[in-house]
Parts: sequence; C-alpha cells; structure tokens
Amino acid sequence: MPTGNAESIRFAPKGQIYLAPAGGSLVLPDEVGDGETAPTGYKALGYVSEEGVTLTPTIQTTPLNAWQSAAPVLYNVDSAAFQISATLIEASKLVTETFFGTTWEEVMEDVGGTPTPTGTYKLNLSSLPELKEFSLVVDWGYKDKLWRTVLSRSMVSERGAISLQRTQNKSFQLTIDAMDLDGSLGYVLTNEDMGT
Repeated sequence: MPTGNAESIRFAPKGQIYLAPAGGSLVLPDEVGDGETAPTGYKALGYVSEEGVTLTPTIQTTPLNAWQSAAPVLYNVDSAAFQISATLIEASKLVTETFFGTTWEEVMEDVGGTPTPTGTYKLNLSSLPELKEFSLVVDWGYKDKLWRTVLSRSMVSERGAISLQRTQNKSFQLTIDAMDLDGSLGYVLTNEDMGT
C-alpha cells in the first residue's frame, strides 16, 4: 500500500525573479503575492532560461568525536549559505547592470560648448569592481499553490561566460549569495497548508 501523497508533489512551471536595492526604505514582502505581480519596490529581471532557477541551501559542519563513541556525538556548524543560480536571457538595463555590477552612462559630445547626448551608452568594467548589495525575491507556482523566497541582503558571487553565437541567444549566468541580516539569510513564504 502506498505511503506517500501524490497530491503533495510540486513542479515549477511558472515563476519570476525580482530585485530591489537593499536597505533604505525598502519594505520586505510578508505575503506570498499572486504569482504575477512584483512586490512593492522590486523590479522583474525578466525571462530566465528553460533550466529555471536553482535554490541551494548549504551548511558546513565539523564533527565532534568522543572517546566513548566510534561515531560523532555532535556536529558544530562552521558556516551556512543560501545561493540562487539562474541564467537570465534578457539584455535589459537591469539585467546587464546586475550582471556587470556597474551602471550604464550615456556618452556625451561637445557641440558648441554644450554637452550633447550621442545615443551611445557606456558601461565601465572596473579592475576593482564594487559589489552591489540588493534584496532578491524568487516567486514560483504550480496551479494555485504559490511559493516565494526572499533574500533580505544578497550579492552576486559568481558570473558565467557570455557566449556570442549566430544561432543562440546571449545569456547572463548569475550565482547570488544571501548575506546575514540579524541572524537570518532570508525566508520562504507559501499559501500551501503547512499547519497539518
């Protein structure tokens, strides 16, 4: 006789990643949302590749051994992390600035002593880049069941290569790490019944 519940199996056919500058007047979301609308103060990063989003909570531990046991009697947590990885496929201002960690500036030219926009934009790649801190929200859903992961503080920890090809779109592969905020890496919200 089966002991599982197939009704509790979930897929993630729809979702979105949202980003906002961390701190300041930003109010972190405390509701799961409707699965389609950005939380207040956040902007959507747009389409993600068909591989979707990967959420990776990890811990590193050290076992404590004792004379009286061949097995560890306790594990001490050395570090904890929560990573989000995704490949963004829109070359928008928000995506490219998040990927490169800097901002676009319009190139100006001097026309008769007056700075005049040229229609060309420049993104400076620093040899000493400053990582920007932001808050990240990942929404996903299956039918009417919605989930939301919120990272209060996070930064880009790894960037993938950009391939320029004739038959394949340009993509921006990012790994984003949560950072501590008063003992928390973030939280997960859902409208699933988790009380039973």
